[in-house]
Amino acid sequence: MNAFKCLPGIDNHPAALLASVHSSPCRPGMTRAFLFRGLVLVALAALIHAQDNKTPLTVDEAKKLRNPIPFSQKSIKQGHGVFVRYCTSCHGNDGKATVDVVADATDLTAPKTWKNGTTEGEIFRSIREGEGASMPAFKGQIPQQEDVWHLVNFIISLWPEDMRPPLHDDK
Repeated sequence: MNAFKCLPGIDNHPAALLASVHSSPCRPGMTRAFLFRGLVLVALAALIHAQDNKTPLTVDEAKKLRNPIPFSQKSIKQGHGVFVRYCTSCHGNDGKATVDVVADATDLTAPKTWKNGTTEGEIFRSIREGEGASMPAFKGQIPQQEDVWHLVNFIISLWPEDMRPPLHDDK
């Protein structure tokens, strides 16, 4: 079905819409103005996202951050996938950091021993920005902030049960 009824012969593909802008039989300027506004919004969103990942997060800013993703089984499962892909080589499959690759990798199951904070925001910052020579920054490898927040939830799920927040229902 053609969503662009005023553009005969144009299908729903964005490239086809772009190619048709100058030959639109619709009200003059309507398609161009609509397309221009859409492109400006997309460019602005991309710029904001790029800036979010480029601007270093300070410790004070990190302390104020709260995870926008509820601590749930679904989020923990998604975070586990990120953990397996990016973290097991240093922290091990169980998060205890018993692998010999990095001598001072943090044992993620013992938050009381952590040096760089245990709030959700501080964990997010440690992953995104890195911590010293042994913990690299992952903002380039994990560009989606939602994935980092899922990873934060997975890491918190490794803590002793009495230190974990209550689980939210998956809906």
